[in-house]
Amino acid sequence: MPKIYSSDHHDSPISLHSQYFIAEDGATLPLREWLPKNQAEAVLIALHGFNDYSQFFEKPAQYFTTHGIACYAYDQRGFGRAPKRGLWAGSDSYTKDLQSLIALLRNRHPGLPIYVLGESMGGAVILSSLQQPDMPHVDGVILSAPALWARSTMPWYQTSLLWTLAHTVPWLTLTGKGVKVMPSDNIEMLRALGRDPLVIKATRVESIYGLTNLMDAAFASAPSLNAKTLLLYGDKDEIIPKEPTYAFLQEFLSTDLHKKTVGFYEHGYHMLLRDLQAETVWHDILTWITKSPSQLPSGADLHAQRTLAQSPQDPKS
Repeated sequence: MPKIYSSDHHDSPISLHSQYFIAEDGATLPLREWLPKNQAEAVLIALHGFNDYSQFFEKPAQYFTTHGIACYAYDQRGFGRAPKRGLWAGSDSYTKDLQSLIALLRNRHPGLPIYVLGESMGGAVILSSLQQPDMPHVDGVILSAPALWARSTMPWYQTSLLWTLAHTVPWLTLTGKGVKVMPSDNIEMLRALGRDPLVIKATRVESIYGLTNLMDAAFASAPSLNAKTLLLYGDKDEIIPKEPTYAFLQEFLSTDLHKKTVGFYEHGYHMLLRDLQAETVWHDILTWITKSPSQLPSGADLHAQRTLAQSPQDPKS
């Protein structure tokens, strides 16, 4: 019978099981784990993006476990097999769930460094969590194409329409049909997502509104973010625009530069961890975790430095 890991606080229900964990309010969240054959040297918690679920980390996790990193990913509320599918749970719930799992995995893997990785919305959840006073310590933060499209970087008509829809017909769903964007160059993977019934295809407006609130908080976190951080972004990202990303980075890189690494991938799309060149990104992440290099193996950090040096200081100019 597997050992169950619980909270250090006797009055809290949080507990860790083999295929799920119990959150602070008693909600059951599906959990996937990929463990090395030998003793783990580090722990990596991965948070999926909007409308996605924990399956997104399957191939990256297989790579990391062969290098001694224990990997975990869970379905966030409203996504995958988690409760209240399709409904936005609120930023507080998403940040508390992450905090709970970090605490549980510290108990399960005492003494091991813990890293958190977020793709898109998952990155925004991590950024918001780091602003909370009760956020447990993590040894490093990896943000893959973080969702940073805050209202302050949107045109007024977009924010006005979003507010109106969310407050009048929040149950309205949008499918994205007719929107011509390429989230990745891995067409086979995209087709598999299209066939996957656990990937949400029609989104409630209230969820988009909630995501925008989360992105606002994530964008505002730039000046106070002092954790050891690796931020990765694709030059061909058509989901999160360059303007808000570059504006965030201007604030983000204004302090604690020795703790921060930014990598831009010339041929990278939004789904960097699943693009055709994904192994290049995985190798950069692994090297950053295990060796804290002065330069990423791919040179993506040097490309980012050159790109940001050439970008206008005012992202709206």
